[in-house]
Amino acid sequence: MSASPGGTRSTRLAPADVLRLGLLGLTTRRMRAVLSALGISIGIATLVVVVGIPASSQRDLMEQLSALGTNLLRAEPVPDQNPPVLLPEEAAAMASRIGPVHAASAVANTHTAVRRNELLDRYDTSGLTVLASRPDLLGTVNGRVRSGRALDDGSARLPTAVLGYVAASRLGFATVDPRQPPQVFIGERWFTVIGILDPLPLSPDLDRSVLVGWDAARAMLGFDGHPTVVYLRAREDALEDVRAVLPATLNPQLPGLVQVSRPSDALAAKRATEDSFSALFLGLAAVALLVGGIGVANTMVISVLERRREIGLRRALGASRGQIRVQFLTESVLLSVLGGAAGAALGVLATVGYASYQGWPPTIPLPAVLGGVTAALLVGVVAGVYPSIRAARQTPTEALATP
Repeated sequence: MSASPGGTRSTRLAPADVLRLGLLGLTTRRMRAVLSALGISIGIATLVVVVGIPASSQRDLMEQLSALGTNLLRAEPVPDQNPPVLLPEEAAAMASRIGPVHAASAVANTHTAVRRNELLDRYDTSGLTVLASRPDLLGTVNGRVRSGRALDDGSARLPTAVLGYVAASRLGFATVDPRQPPQVFIGERWFTVIGILDPLPLSPDLDRSVLVGWDAARAMLGFDGHPTVVYLRAREDALEDVRAVLPATLNPQLPGLVQVSRPSDALAAKRATEDSFSALFLGLAAVALLVGGIGVANTMVISVLERRREIGLRRALGASRGQIRVQFLTESVLLSVLGGAAGAALGVLATVGYASYQGWPPTIPLPAVLGGVTAALLVGVVAGVYPSIRAARQTPTEALATP
């Protein structure tokens, strides 16, 4: 209990009473409250949309860039050495033991010619290379089969081959019919083509290659088992560190004789995209939020002027200045929070709808939604401070004497 200036006793308002008074002020002037909350809603919806739509577009772009193999490294011996530098047979397994490495595989040049048939000149290779391949190669380089199937543990021991995209074109094959698969002449024997690959933009050497199983190359093509190229995937944030230790991992005695490709330019583009953001869109959201806040403040000031008799009557009945301040501040906060919640919901729906229309994976950054509602709450507090103080300053006599 506390005493009012007129000698009457005022009671403390319970939180439920404060909330009810705040809602009463909004429900009695619904249209004005809706229009004021609309300003906040537009600001919050704009904030969510301008964050969510670029985030959805960015996620789609990131997935496309990742599919290219932005975290792919390629290690091989330095060429034209005498004697030639040989990587150990277990080079792929050695690379896979590096902590940030997700996957590793290897290929080896069999130094064997491939021809469409045995009647062609054995030196006419069409610029194609026959590579011994591990069954896990496609998973490592993120390759996909366009037609037919890939090499597996079973077919890797048989005279079967998978053609890169360019190799298939040069050999004159467009698809693979499993009922009557085509054949190519490798070395001095026929190999059955079981698959054709999609293009590999970041591994063009594989596009121009004919892949045969590791064991089949050993048994049928005189392959010595030493890989010529090791491919590996690693965490993007640790790619430079992996690149630094890879030569010593593959050739501890002479690491300088192992060269490692630099990270793809696609990775640089991906990182630049991740780091960039549109300040203009955020600025528009901030302006819309500011306009909404000014609308709420204006509504509350006008509400104070219109409700002077109500304020005077409440003061005469024992309401303290603090209770008047809390009432009008509560109205302002409720107006802003309701507008913010509606704006957040509207922004989420708009983002999901637009992203789905574009075929992007919808991405709703939770900080944007929570930050928008929090911003609306802060706007309500700031916009309600002056009107609530102005209302509380009025004496019962002044308020009741107002026409």
